[in-house]
Amino acid sequence: MSQVATNPIVALFGFLILIFLLLFLIAKWKWHVFLALLIPLILFGIIPGIEQNNFIKAFENGFGKTLGKIGVVIVLGSVIAEALKRTKAIDVITRSIIGFVGTKRMPLALTITGFVLGVAIFSDVAYVILNPLVHSVANAAGTGIATMSIGLVAAVQLTHAIVPPTPGPLAAAALVGADIGKTIIYGGLCCFMGSLAGWAWGKWVAAPRIMTLPNKEFNSDLLATKPSTKLILNSYAPIVIPIILIALHSVAKFYLDDGNAMKPILTYLGWPVVALSIGVWLAFRQIIKKEDKVEAKSAWVEEALKGSAMILVVTGLGGSLSEILKGTPVVDYIVDFFVSYNVPTIMLPFVIGIIGNMVTGSTTVGVITAASISAPMLGNLGLSPEAAMLSGASGSVIIKYVNSSYFWVCTSLSGLSVKDAIFGYGGATLMGGIVSFITVCVLWGTGLI
Repeated sequence: MSQVATNPIVALFGFLILIFLLLFLIAKWKWHVFLALLIPLILFGIIPGIEQNNFIKAFENGFGKTLGKIGVVIVLGSVIAEALKRTKAIDVITRSIIGFVGTKRMPLALTITGFVLGVAIFSDVAYVILNPLVHSVANAAGTGIATMSIGLVAAVQLTHAIVPPTPGPLAAAALVGADIGKTIIYGGLCCFMGSLAGWAWGKWVAAPRIMTLPNKEFNSDLLATKPSTKLILNSYAPIVIPIILIALHSVAKFYLDDGNAMKPILTYLGWPVVALSIGVWLAFRQIIKKEDKVEAKSAWVEEALKGSAMILVVTGLGGSLSEILKGTPVVDYIVDFFVSYNVPTIMLPFVIGIIGNMVTGSTTVGVITAASISAPMLGNLGLSPEAAMLSGASGSVIIKYVNSSYFWVCTSLSGLSVKDAIFGYGGATLMGGIVSFITVCVLWGTGLI
């Protein structure tokens, strides 16, 4: 690869300024992350000592290569999310989980619901949809709203940050070159352990200390009727089938011989573009009303495109940043630091994810920034792409507080005070992120990732 910069001092200084300016523009001046990332990158290109021609090539190659891998997949995932919301499949999934876990264990049931729904839809949207149910079951159980909401808040955010095919972790997996099937399997395990930690924080630590009562206006009959088995299977299918196909792709890739007739079939069906296209078809099959069938072909897709646009451009710029860093001595500097001070290399993406999230308030920015910066260093750090991606994703959840839009969505809808929300929701995301990271460390230490 052509060198973007050969002078180590210039490269390191430029890199530090780039990161500082990115975080400053978002946190202080409230710029959109697209401009906040684009402007520092452009300024980096005019620093004395930077080879502009090589910089431009790295920028364009990184942007195009990244979106070429993942752009269509991100849009398809957003279309599935939109369809699940419009067809009320989310209600069916929620009722089925509550029916399985039991109404006596509603906080745990809602936590598991958040774990499942976070795979398919954005965390803010999931909580908005489930908010009436949270208040309703809290009223029915005679408990405070924190008892029902804290585990859910943590679980939705964790899955949103860690498990593909949610756009953020999907983009991060592409940036580091992680196998998506393995990332889903092991990320799901990490996220599940983190979700249980968030539920435990709510049940035994936070909820007993938060006295806020649920809104009495919500008396939903959502749980009055039990959905049929066929309806349950149809509602889960757009989420579960693509995940299974992607996982089988990884199995075929690593464990089937080239001469096996099933390998090309599973490889193609498990290609994320095909797998999620099947998910879209399964989601659209649930449309009943004639007017919805007409609207789904254009309006639903357009809405999904709007939702995925930010992820696409930020992911592309993250790819540009990663490609530019590969052409500088910055990579060697950071690797030497970890080696010299015997710092576990798994900490690098984790810490970057924490910083990105806590400064900007965005889990997506946290996980993509961690992946972008870590990607050029993986070989020298001795990290697998899956370990790096899951480490950064775990960090990107820590900690949701007042600079996060998700925090305000959950706080305002639940009716908690800011102080109680920081303790309850912030604490749950802190514990969830830490436990998820510990699980990543165990998987990495045992050689599974």
